[in-house]
Amino acid sequence: MQELIEIRRATKRNVLTTTLLGVVGLFTATQILLWLPTIFYVPGILLVSLSLVTLLVAFFKYREPQHSFVLSRQHIHYQHKNGGWQLGWQDIQRIAVPRITQGVEQNELAMVGIKLKSYQPLLTSISPRLMTNILMEQRPLLLYGLGAEHQLQCKTGNCYGNDLLEDDRFKDSDGLIYTGIQAMLANRMQKLRQRLGFDLYIAGSELDRSEHAFVQLLQQCQQQVIVDRAAQP
Repeated sequence: MQELIEIRRATKRNVLTTTLLGVVGLFTATQILLWLPTIFYVPGILLVSLSLVTLLVAFFKYREPQHSFVLSRQHIHYQHKNGGWQLGWQDIQRIAVPRITQGVEQNELAMVGIKLKSYQPLLTSISPRLMTNILMEQRPLLLYGLGAEHQLQCKTGNCYGNDLLEDDRFKDSDGLIYTGIQAMLANRMQKLRQRLGFDLYIAGSELDRSEHAFVQLLQQCQQQVIVDRAAQP
C-alpha cells in the first residue's frame, strides 16, 4: 500500500469549464438585453438566469475540497466542506455496495456502504456541521427497507414524519451515552444498519472511480494493513 492514496471528487471536475460557460452566457445575455430589440428581452432574461445558476454551481464545486478521501496506513480520512471524519482500518467491519430489494429484484445503490465495529471512533472525530449535513442528505435512504404500504404512503404525500426524526440520546454497546447531534447521528446509523446493513454511506459523486472499484481499493488497503501488522515482531 502507498503511504498516501488520495481520491479526487468527481464533482470537482470541470469547475473551470462551468465557470467559463456561466461567464460567456452572462456576457451574451447582457449584449442581447442592451442591443437587440425588445422582442428578445425574455430570452435574454432566461439566459441571465441560466448563467447565474451555472456560476452558482461552479461556486459550490469550487468550495468542495479537492480530495474526498485520503487513505493512509493508519486511517481512512473523509474530507467535506462541512468538516470530516477519520477511522482506523481496525474500526471497519465491512465495506460493500448496498443492495435493496424491489419486488423480486435486487438493485445496487450508487453508493459505498461502511459498517462499523463501534460508533465511538466516528462520533469523536466527525465535525458537528458534517453530522447535520449527513442527517439531512441521507433522509431518502430511510425510505428503503420500509414496507410496501408505508412506501406508498410516502409517495402519495401521506408519509409520517416521525421516521425522519432521531432521538437525541444514544447508549452504545460499551455503555457510553451520547446526547444531542451525536446521538441523533448514532440513532440514524443504527436505523440504516437495520434496513440496509451499513452505517455510513458514500455517494458515487464523491469518488473518482466506480463504487465497486472503490470498495475493492478499501478492502485491499484494509487487508494490507492487517498483513503488515501481523508481520511485525
